[in-house]
Amino acid sequence: MRHRIAVIGGGPAGLTFARVLHRHDHPVTILERDPAPDARPPGGTLDLHEGLGQVALDKAGLLADFQALSRPEGQAMRILDTDGTVLRDWQPRPDERANPEIDRGQLRDLLLGPLDVQWGRGVTEVVPGTPDGALVRFADGRQETFDLVVGADGAWSRVRPALSSVTPHYTGVTSIETSLDDVDTRHPDLARLIGDGSMAVYGANRSLVAQRNSGGHVKVYAKFRAPLDWHTNPDRHMGLDRGADMDADMEADLDAGLDLADVEAMRSSLLALFDGWAAPVLDLLRHGTAFVHRPLYVLPVSHTWAHVPGVTLLGDAAHLMPPLGVGANLAMLEGAELAESIAAAPGPGDLDKAVRAFEEQMWVRAGRFAEMTKAGLERLVSPDPTEALALFDEVQPS
Repeated sequence: MRHRIAVIGGGPAGLTFARVLHRHDHPVTILERDPAPDARPPGGTLDLHEGLGQVALDKAGLLADFQALSRPEGQAMRILDTDGTVLRDWQPRPDERANPEIDRGQLRDLLLGPLDVQWGRGVTEVVPGTPDGALVRFADGRQETFDLVVGADGAWSRVRPALSSVTPHYTGVTSIETSLDDVDTRHPDLARLIGDGSMAVYGANRSLVAQRNSGGHVKVYAKFRAPLDWHTNPDRHMGLDRGADMDADMEADLDAGLDLADVEAMRSSLLALFDGWAAPVLDLLRHGTAFVHRPLYVLPVSHTWAHVPGVTLLGDAAHLMPPLGVGANLAMLEGAELAESIAAAPGPGDLDKAVRAFEEQMWVRAGRFAEMTKAGLERLVSPDPTEALALFDEVQPS
């Protein structure tokens, strides 16, 4: 029997789920709100772990393709002091394949392959338990029913309310993302500073991380502790000093509150926040092309729900965690495991049993990772910058 399955969301979790089902000749409907694959930037780079994301790709029959696309050299990690002193400079061995990097866009295209995605299908609500199955309502007013609806639609999932009233909460840490293009040609000094992988600098309650993507593209992340409304009074919330280095335009911006869409105002505020750090490090902000505000939200560490036949969740929709290299890996593995369980479930009763067993396994494992990443964020954006260095020494391969 072929169950009517829909997955909401065309990210790594949903596409891995669909690709493994496709490999088992099981049809699946993929519903994605974006109007096209390239409707918005795909995001930065991901390191796929041997015991998580790479296992999922193997289950999808895509591990060899991933290995051909991935960047093992991207595993390199360099840590600098705020004065520019190199504190750690870890380089992977030539045969190191524990966590190779791949651009999110490349991973998306790899997973898409032969899959047929219904683009521009924004979901507004999922109603389980109707006579015909789980009902999916769309933004255009249409609706469809399925035997199982899998919510892989991220932090602000429209599927989650069918199972849980819990919503994400702010961690107290905000991330501002910017980018550098063609870094090897346009900014060769920064290219050498970053190296082949990532470079991080940690200060009191703030950090700067630069991460290579493919094609000379670099993502830069400035993280700091502040209230969610920090931009309404940035000099107070960010601890900015209205000193000699602050020009009249920036003083006026602060008095009026910071416009998050104003690139130069954002740049000035961040440069003031990281004032005193080494000039080459601050060049990561000086040359940034745009700034994207990303407050970090999470779900409770042990987020579970009473099982509801016909609906389940994967990835961030189920267990949103701090972005410390685990979330996408875990989501992909969950998608692959759920797909294999469904493919092995011949009847309607077996389908529900398979989903229930999957959820119980997911909750235990996700709870461990959620606790770990919560503690990791506390140490990486800490009043004591040596906490970040100690964490690096604990987890980095020898």
